[in-house]
Amino acid sequence: MGSGPAPQGGRAPERERGDTLPDGASPFLHRLGQWISILLVRRAYRVRIHHADRIPRTGPVVLVANHSSLADGPLLFGMIPRTAVFLIKHEMFRGLLGWFLRRIGQLPVRRGEPDRTPLLAAVRVLRAGGLVGVFPEGTRGGEMATAQNGAAWLARSSGAVLVPVACRGTRRPEGRGRRLLPRVDVLFGDPVVLPDAKGRAGLTAATERVRTELVELIAELDRLVPAKDKA
Repeated sequence: MGSGPAPQGGRAPERERGDTLPDGASPFLHRLGQWISILLVRRAYRVRIHHADRIPRTGPVVLVANHSSLADGPLLFGMIPRTAVFLIKHEMFRGLLGWFLRRIGQLPVRRGEPDRTPLLAAVRVLRAGGLVGVFPEGTRGGEMATAQNGAAWLARSSGAVLVPVACRGTRRPEGRGRRLLPRVDVLFGDPVVLPDAKGRAGLTAATERVRTELVELIAELDRLVPAKDKA
């Protein structure tokens, strides 16, 4: 490992100001949403952040993360040291919550449907130098291949680098009751430039690289954090 983890509950470095948001989003509400995440979601866990310094502070970035519980997205949203646009399942965009998610710049995606609208909106954010977050395990275990294709396509279409991130501890183990301030560890990987070969074969190679980087980073985090410390 390089630099050590941030202090428990610590913030990543100062935010970049030049990132963009999708049309209709409010920079003020985006910042408010991140503070809500910090104050509410992260106060429910004992959070240790490893290598947030690996996130490029400028330029287009596709952040690709594992997904084990509903808390993963809000948790990451509050700890990323720059403006962050996440692709979130369409079912969350209902009522007041849906209005708020759109206003803070998050993008709804329909699972299992060929909807390019959110992907094209995400590409516009990336080409303007922004950061877009994707969960390849989009349904907490389902449709992995489709979501990985999306992450690879976004990076290749925009010239963005890929930054994998592994998160452990948000999911309650089977058979266990409610936990008091469970420990959560988040490990950011080094930026990766995906293969630039064209066509379907190029996308397949890039998708496999996404899968490999994320699987290897999760294994690295599991080695870093002993099982007894994940309780």
